[in-house]
Amino acid sequence: MTDSIRVVPLGAGQDVGRSCVLVTLGGKNIMFDCGMHMGYNDERRFPDFRYIARSGPLTHMLDAVIITHFHLDHCGALPYFSEMVGYAGPIYMTYPTKAICPILLEDYRKITVERKGETNFFTSQMIKDCMKKVIAVNLHQAVRVDDELEIKAYYAGHVLGAAMFHVRVGNQSVVYTGDYNMTPDRHLGSAWMDRCRPDVFISESTYATTIRDSKRCRERNFLKKVHACIERGGKVLIPVFALGRAQELCILLETFWERNNIKAPIYFAAGLTEKANNYYKLFITWTNQKIKKTFVERNMFEFAHIKPFERAYADAPGPMVLFATPGMLHAGLSLHVFKKWAPDPKNMVILPGYCVAGTVGAKVLAGKKVIEIDKNTTIHVRLSIEHLSFSAHADAKGIMQLIRQCGAKNVVLVHGEKKKMDFLKERVQREFGINCFNPANGQSLEIPTDTPVSIDLSRTVLKESSLSEVAKDTDGSGSRLVDGVLVMREGHNIKMVLPSEAERELGLAAHTLEFSSSLPLAKTASADTDMSAAAAAAVEDKAALLSRLSDTLSSKVAGLDVRAEADSVHVGGITLTADSDELKATWTYADDDLYSQIWPIVCQAMQL
Repeated sequence: MTDSIRVVPLGAGQDVGRSCVLVTLGGKNIMFDCGMHMGYNDERRFPDFRYIARSGPLTHMLDAVIITHFHLDHCGALPYFSEMVGYAGPIYMTYPTKAICPILLEDYRKITVERKGETNFFTSQMIKDCMKKVIAVNLHQAVRVDDELEIKAYYAGHVLGAAMFHVRVGNQSVVYTGDYNMTPDRHLGSAWMDRCRPDVFISESTYATTIRDSKRCRERNFLKKVHACIERGGKVLIPVFALGRAQELCILLETFWERNNIKAPIYFAAGLTEKANNYYKLFITWTNQKIKKTFVERNMFEFAHIKPFERAYADAPGPMVLFATPGMLHAGLSLHVFKKWAPDPKNMVILPGYCVAGTVGAKVLAGKKVIEIDKNTTIHVRLSIEHLSFSAHADAKGIMQLIRQCGAKNVVLVHGEKKKMDFLKERVQREFGINCFNPANGQSLEIPTDTPVSIDLSRTVLKESSLSEVAKDTDGSGSRLVDGVLVMREGHNIKMVLPSEAERELGLAAHTLEFSSSLPLAKTASADTDMSAAAAAAVEDKAALLSRLSDTLSSKVAGLDVRAEADSVHVGGITLTADSDELKATWTYADDDLYSQIWPIVCQAMQL
């Protein structure tokens, strides 16, 4: 049976940012992620929810909303969607994501409403009302949304609480990864998923063409650049998001400062360090094994050399290192400090992650020396610019690894740039021999799936298949051939039984279908015939002909049960007979493979 799964990206289709993917399987509609786009400040920053319904609440159109992690490009539009557009259904996310989401959403609201002065935006109360609809889930917990829809979360690495989700309705299933990292780092483990063989595997592809160098090499390069800038009296700005890469790089710099007795101050955006520490203490089980082991003796997130930052420090003389949010220089403290430090060539900005097109970070990486922020603000960029990838996204090798690990049947790429997606798409199709798609936003994708039919096996069929040599797993796939009769009765499951069982259960008489094949025999040998003299002589002596065939078959095929009688030769269940005109073979379906094996030998022995 063939059915289909529909996938429609409302965001992150051939783009990075505004992640939001609609999936329909087994008659259920699920929305994965509900993010904002950091490159836009108009109506394009949120997904176009009019695709779901032109007007009115959307509760009756969706069975569930699933949020993979707390980054704003995956959850930033959630209060707008639930409270302003109108959705009262269930929203699923992990416990750490549920704890951290409202804090980042409130920061986002403050920047947009209180600093930029926008009015048509969600309020603090809307964030609280939205979070009341959230149902938190544990890793590997099978959650029943209703009688048919089941979801399960898997560890994704990336940031604290990030999860990949496996969704199943009946025999159809989808995996949506969100953002994930296949390489463990200093504070988080690597993503993992069992071999669930989803019909559709929807994966991020931020670094679709990148294979990163070793982590140690990147860390050494990072420390070398920071130290060189500090030595010449410069200031180092490291734009980061509040949780994730920030903790990774803080642990790295803390260790380096302590080992080398460096006195230059390191600052972190005020308030965020304390909040981060509290969350890592609360959700210590989501960190890697090393941090869990040492946590009782020493909290790795309590830093001796890293102090809270005050805005007045930006104008202070002398070297310093500052971790400031957000990570793409599109707003907030990182942009405020960048404006001050950019004109001085002694200073440096290190961008440790991906920057979405349209953000100040993306313009800096593109090499622009004059950047217009708004009508009244222009930045002249003279400081050093470094892009050292400490991104917690899977690279091309990691994406391929997870596709192989879970045994995907079809792949859909989202959250990436089109050219890079096209490259990875071709590679997936070539190496795995499966379909791979990268739809644009608003493009509806129908992926056909084969729906398996469940069949009960009788005990005798199972017993015979376990003893049969034919049924054994020969290709390592775990599959086995089983031979029997399918019985279909109203009100019962389809059942496979032995023919003898079918006769008894259904009261049927057994019929045997017999096949036959023959070879003509010449009556006399002459110069005009192609028959050899030995064959011509054998026509006159059937017994001699059958005896010769018996000897030939016994010598050429080892292990055959060959029995010669006066007027016939029996090979397994095949009977060979000869008369004055022809040599004849008769057999049943059960011996079809054996017939295909011995008949060419018989023909060769007759020299035909």
